[in-house]
Amino acid sequence: MGTPVGLLDAEADGTPGHRLRVVVIDDHRTFADLLSGALAREADLDCVGLASSVAEGLAVCAGLRPDLVILDYQLPDGDGLQAAERILDQDPAVRIVMLTGFPTAPAIRRAAAIGVCGFLPKDGVLSSLLEAVRRVRPGGFLVAPGLVSGLDLLGSGPTGPGPSLTARELDVLRLMSQGYDVTRNARTLGISVHTCRGHVKSILAKLDAHSQLEAVAAATRLGMLGVG
Repeated sequence: MGTPVGLLDAEADGTPGHRLRVVVIDDHRTFADLLSGALAREADLDCVGLASSVAEGLAVCAGLRPDLVILDYQLPDGDGLQAAERILDQDPAVRIVMLTGFPTAPAIRRAAAIGVCGFLPKDGVLSSLLEAVRRVRPGGFLVAPGLVSGLDLLGSGPTGPGPSLTARELDVLRLMSQGYDVTRNARTLGISVHTCRGHVKSILAKLDAHSQLEAVAAATRLGMLGVG
């Protein structure tokens, strides 16, 4: 699926010797068991619990208080976003990485608004998922490029107050929402990579964001951009 974008310049979480405690919530038991085994083989990760439904997941998370939850988007008794909201109500500090086989722009926007930290394809590369698990943190939003490309993440929504961006910064932000990196963004807009980096830096500063995807999520929550 490629390396997820957003937050990849962050330091890996945890202290030396600490294993990140992970709960997997997925109703496909074979997948969950394989993922649990993969986590257990990592020196800094540990799967401490499994669940196959929203109800089971809530109970497991309440009892174990994991550092991170890997959550399937579709569950037998509700969608993963409903589960994410309730898990975060129980423990606002927990990090949630959501897996999906059928991404939609509304789902990604809602995940960002709820506080989900990562949104990745279920059929992606294991090494990329493990890297994402290590890198996500509260307040950030990491999405695989394959899920972003072709989706109108900004969409339409309620308007609200937000920082003022220049016309060019809005152009850059729109392309960022489509998964464009700086090089492709610059080529599309006919500007230099250096100039484009300057616009990105300004956008991140104005939106108090630490990555391009975090900036897109913030702009979406603020309703700064309509369909364009």
